[in-house]
Amino acid sequence: MKDIGVGVLGWGTVGAGVVEGLLQRADRLASRARVRPVLRRIADLDLDRDRGYTVDRAMLTTDPASVIEDPAVGVVVELIGGTGVAGELIRHALRLGKPVVTANKALLAAQGAELFAAAKAGGTGIYFEASVGGGIPIIRALRQGLIANRVRSVYGILNGTSNYILTRMESEDIPFDRALRKAQAEGYAEADPSLDIDGHDSAHKIAILAALAYGAAPPPSAVPAEGIRRITSQDIAFARELGYRIKLLASTRVLADGIGIGVQPALVPHGHLLASVGGVFNAIVVDGDLTGETLYYGRGAGRNPTASAVLSDIADAAKHLHGDPEGFPSGWSAASESVPRWFGPDDSPGRFYLRMLLKDRPGILARVAQVLGEHGISIASVMQRETAAGRHVPVIFITHEIAGRRVAEAIAAIDRLDCVGAPTVRFRIEDFSFAQT
Repeated sequence: MKDIGVGVLGWGTVGAGVVEGLLQRADRLASRARVRPVLRRIADLDLDRDRGYTVDRAMLTTDPASVIEDPAVGVVVELIGGTGVAGELIRHALRLGKPVVTANKALLAAQGAELFAAAKAGGTGIYFEASVGGGIPIIRALRQGLIANRVRSVYGILNGTSNYILTRMESEDIPFDRALRKAQAEGYAEADPSLDIDGHDSAHKIAILAALAYGAAPPPSAVPAEGIRRITSQDIAFARELGYRIKLLASTRVLADGIGIGVQPALVPHGHLLASVGGVFNAIVVDGDLTGETLYYGRGAGRNPTASAVLSDIADAAKHLHGDPEGFPSGWSAASESVPRWFGPDDSPGRFYLRMLLKDRPGILARVAQVLGEHGISIASVMQRETAAGRHVPVIFITHEIAGRRVAEAIAAIDRLDCVGAPTVRFRIEDFSFAQT
């Protein structure tokens, strides 16, 4: 059985899991891949931190280029992260014809087409199962299992930190700030959690899934992201009463004249699969024209789930390097003729939840309804659970289907009224019914 040398760039949390897997699961990988991935080199700036196991010091270096250039290294694993140094190192490996395994969602979302072109020029491949969903095999599902389908939509809860916070807010009836502190205390949120709670992490991931589903990646500017900071315990309670849960939802779907894409909080019906996904778990629902809806669920991050995906890619890369007839995987194209028109949530129709803080006095609801009507927005229902004459109270409006942009324009006009005590909060009500067939 042939050995294939592996070099790991980045020995952090996930890198430590990958190295441990290569050391402890070599026989399992070899028996299933028919080729043996063997750890040869590790590069990291911190070589002395305790990872829970020991490796031969001769494998270690602070110079990642030396790992890439080592003749004993056939497969390069990039776990450094970021879009600067990591991108240059990947390009260096590809120029040498070495396949690259990466979990770098931000880099792939921003530069994926160019990197895949570089891989093709180098006669090699890029493997990126760990970039979305941790141990959930969603990349393979889109690239292989659903290849015969026309993908009509992809909806996902793609960030475990945000989902954990929303789950705690609902189950314990606590405000956002307190739930965030709990997530940080338990290691689910970073000291600076903005990448997660502001929706940017989910935006990187849905961009990759859209590229696989439709053959071309949206530019970062085409993927609007709204996070969960403005969600209150009141919103969660109102949503529950209406039959919904609030989730940070990343989505892409076929519209009549392009592809809709974005990340935003949304009210998901209690009966839908995604509404039951709690804690740090991720889930993705893919709607194909042949399969209908298929669900992919599991832990979306963490040392072991992500290491599992990386190890799987290492095994595939080793097989392909050894001459497996399947050949190297492709990514997506940068050719202009394959690029669809991308539309954000405000360009697609939907129903909306609007929470307004209105002064409790006669005629106010009529004034608000008039503004909504002037923008073509029909009201499906109104909910008010508090009364305090002369004071501001929360009022919930549910709209009928309307383009998001018209709702945004109406809110801007309403928020200028002297009866409004705070900016209006708007969430889409996701009925999962607007993808074109």
